[in-house]
Amino acid sequence: MITSKTNRKVKYVRSLYRRPVRQRERRFVAEGVRLVEEMTKAGQEPVFVFYGPGISADARALALLEKLRSSGAELESVSEDVMRAMADTRTPQGILAVASFPELDAGKSHLSLLLDGLSDPGNLGTILRSAEAAGVGQVIAMRGTVDIYGPKVVRGAMGAHFRLPIMADCSWSDVGSMLEGMQVLLADARGDKHYHEIDWSQPSVLVVGGEAHGPGVEARRVRTDTVSIPMQAGVESLNVAVATSIILFEAARQSRGASR
Repeated sequence: MITSKTNRKVKYVRSLYRRPVRQRERRFVAEGVRLVEEMTKAGQEPVFVFYGPGISADARALALLEKLRSSGAELESVSEDVMRAMADTRTPQGILAVASFPELDAGKSHLSLLLDGLSDPGNLGTILRSAEAAGVGQVIAMRGTVDIYGPKVVRGAMGAHFRLPIMADCSWSDVGSMLEGMQVLLADARGDKHYHEIDWSQPSVLVVGGEAHGPGVEARRVRTDTVSIPMQAGVESLNVAVATSIILFEAARQSRGASR
């Protein structure tokens, strides 16, 4: 059992809460039974798994631990103090894993989501969860967007990171060729078209901007149209995660109809 907070592996886990280290190592922390389960279900092998004595009364956690042990994962037992030092949550669930950034190919979905300048990790986590549920083929996070592998984002996404193709920290030169031949629809509270008026069966990119200032100049330059959600008079806007989810599920509804 690891009992020292200065242990090399413990210090390494703590270092992964810093964005530059995550980007350099291309690894992040998945904390809690649910996230580690989702990682294993997605077929991703953890780099390390750490567990504390607190899981001894948790049948679900013990079953997960046995599955990981059978697969040959590198398991490390740690004391409660060490687990609290490694965890990002106030009340750790007693298990966490270091995971590599998944490298997933974009699927055949004709819908992509581009995030430009989002700053709230809770919103981003919710958006990723909705994007997976709506069948988005790929998520593109531009530079200036909160780190998509940050701990609060990872918890909020509920395992979407392990199944949803993600391009992070992109520049506009990185994505220019990807936008060719697609309708680039900019979400805007004063958009020209309502979201249900768009033909989402066409290859499309939904662009969502930051909470405070909306999409940047480049996003507005490449957009082919702007899309809005009709609301009652006097209501200025919706939370960005709610608005994005509404639009994505309309696109999913149209796609299901087209497939039938």
